[in-house]
Amino acid sequence: MRRLVDAERLHTFMRALGARTTTETTCYLTGGASAVLGGWRETTIDVDVLFAPENDELLRAIPDAQALAKLERGHDRDLSDVAAMLSLELVDPRRLRAHFAEVEPHLYRFPAVDPSAFRSAVEQATDGMPWGANPEQ
Repeated sequence: MRRLVDAERLHTFMRALGARTTTETTCYLTGGASAVLGGWRETTIDVDVLFAPENDELLRAIPDAQALAKLERGHDRDLSDVAAMLSLELVDPRRLRAHFAEVEPHLYRFPAVDPSAFRSAVEQATDGMPWGANPEQ
């Protein structure tokens, strides 16, 4: 069962997305995410977003963030999803490792996350990719 999204996880997700764009964009949250931010619900299952104007940088960032979330959860279905994302080239393994390297120093903020298990899951999913690879190459 997937972990629910609470206000802290939602804010973390939004900050991570915001860091991935250089273009001013409005992100509309709908469904349960708006209820969580509004304070009348503590959690939601997923986060539905709409960008205005549409923003390719952010749309391309979502599969990377989604893949990391699935690797951290580690359910069989999640791991199969990430394998498919990598196989279909929806997610670049070098970029996935680079994004993990960006968040790894901040994992202490999330006591429920085991950083070494998370790193191991990323390494296994991206089998053989060097950590120092330039994701833009």
